[in-house]
Amino acid sequence: MKVYPKENYLFKVSPTRRNSRLSPQGQIKEWPKGQAEVLFHKFDSDYRGFVDLDEFIKQLRPPMSESRRAIVERAFNKLDKTGDGVLSVNDIRRVYSMEAHPRYMSGEETADVVMTRFLANFEPDGDRDGTVTLEEFMNYYSGISVSIDNDCYFDLMMRQCYKL
Repeated sequence: MKVYPKENYLFKVSPTRRNSRLSPQGQIKEWPKGQAEVLFHKFDSDYRGFVDLDEFIKQLRPPMSESRRAIVERAFNKLDKTGDGVLSVNDIRRVYSMEAHPRYMSGEETADVVMTRFLANFEPDGDRDGTVTLEEFMNYYSGISVSIDNDCYFDLMMRQCYKL
């Protein structure tokens, strides 16, 4: 996931990302009152009373193009052997090729590290159920999409990763 450095200071991001939250009583209390309230309500999309870093970044992300959404959905459908709209970890392991992942290809990470990180991306802390929905899958690739300028490269990456 691409992180926006200028916004990170608001969240005091920790390596575990557990306490990466923004609340009206916290870091934004020094902002002009109207600005802070507008910002907070815009980004607190789930109405939990705080904004976490992932929620904030998701709101800042531009939407994926229709062609990118289509290739991501195609990959999801290939993985969803039962057609129930939910992927198990085993469904993903059967098809996903770590060897096509950019960090594996560059030598930054091993195949095991890539798979472990990949699976952890689908379910935020405290909300792990061992399955991946289309929405979670799209959200993950929306984050990846932001860092890839070229539609053709994104398409190629998806085709190679999922043998489409």
